Amino acid sequence: MSNKYTAHVKVTGEGRNGGRAQSDDGLLDTDLALPKELGGAGTATNPEQLFAAGWAACFLGAVRLAAAERRIRLASTEIDTDVTLQHGEEGFSLAAVLNLQVGGVSQEQAAELAAAAHQICPYSKAVRGNIPVTIHAVAV
Repeated sequence: MSNKYTAHVKVTGEGRNGGRAQSDDGLLDTDLALPKELGGAGTATNPEQLFAAGWAACFLGAVRLAAAERRIRLASTEIDTDVTLQHGEEGFSLAAVLNLQVGGVSQEQAAELAAAAHQICPYSKAVRGNIPVTIHAVAV
């Protein structure tokens, strides 16, 4: 039996610069704005922040799954994720840095769990080979 979930979000208005994003269940309902760094008002969230939040949450879940598969008990998990929107000769593109902190494990185990999570996480799979991704794992 296959489990499946489809998120449905409607974006209206100006899209990333003055639009509104709403999920069909009403749990996501937010304005969108271009960041100040890109000449926008910076008064609302933006697609890069939403993508970073989704990826970070998914990645931590994948870390916990990888730990459970290896029977490694974790004291804590935390991740800081940077998603950068770039513009160059090829047009717009993304790059990402994931800074994972894992408590209760050795540095070697933290690195192993990060590598395993990068293979498990659907966000990681979706971007693999498409954007530069750097993952730093630290045992705390």
